[in-house]
Amino acid sequence: MPAPETARELIEWGAGQLDKAGLAYGHGTDNAYDEAAALVLSALQLGLYPEADRLDAPVSADNISKVMQLIELRISTRKPAAYLTGEAWFAGMPFYIDERALVPRSPLAELVENRFSPWVIAGRVKHMLDLCTGSGCIACACAVAFPAARVDAADLSADALAVAGRNIRRHALEQRVKPVESDLFAALGGLSYDIIVSNPPYVPRAAMPELPAEYRHEPAIGLVAGEHGLDIVLQILKNAQYYLNEGGILVVEVGCSQPMLESAFPGVPFTWLDFEYGGEGVFLLERSQLENHQPTFDQAVTV
Repeated sequence: MPAPETARELIEWGAGQLDKAGLAYGHGTDNAYDEAAALVLSALQLGLYPEADRLDAPVSADNISKVMQLIELRISTRKPAAYLTGEAWFAGMPFYIDERALVPRSPLAELVENRFSPWVIAGRVKHMLDLCTGSGCIACACAVAFPAARVDAADLSADALAVAGRNIRRHALEQRVKPVESDLFAALGGLSYDIIVSNPPYVPRAAMPELPAEYRHEPAIGLVAGEHGLDIVLQILKNAQYYLNEGGILVVEVGCSQPMLESAFPGVPFTWLDFEYGGEGVFLLERSQLENHQPTFDQAVTV
């Protein structure tokens, strides 16, 4: 194709380069074209949804060079695009991101935007917990979706909490979103919540070397969870009921580990959520269901 001269042409050119390089996607995009668009629009500071005339306007030689260098960096380093641009979008909100925390991406965004309907009455939600918060994207999105609620954003990693704090300040949520350094529930004392939501680590240790290079740029503490990948989920199941208010719900993403969890606890009535825009492996349990099956969780040594 002729040398690209507009943002649209740069996206098409970039998609071709990324496609030829055989990259892996999954950090907010699932194909070369969308990945190229994210890189080009960020480099040119055009925003997420630019008007057509801006896409078709001539781009300066300096900016063309800037875009091409960014595309080449994506190919040569195999870093997720969000780490190169310093920004990712979640639930319609922009978030700062770097390699101290996982790149925001989760079907939970759709659930948050829908205010956990029909599982809760939104107006009654006063206190929420985002467990394993990472960048704080879920916690911040929850605070926006529930403007009368307080949200605790808990994580074991001080590095991740530094990123979360930056995002809390970016969205002016300091009065309602509180970062808490905690090994799961350990530092939460006697607090209780109407909703506990979590996207915890759930990758089996042995699977890490097999992951595409893009994922291995992310902090392992945010991915690996024991031999089978469900050590942390089991701890959440064992303890969540003690931190839920009457009528409260627990929502946890376990991704491709869903079959293993179902096999380990065949009698537990997990509700596996469906998502209009794709995604799987997210379960919901009510506090009463956690109580009813507490002996099962307590007896489980590992999953």
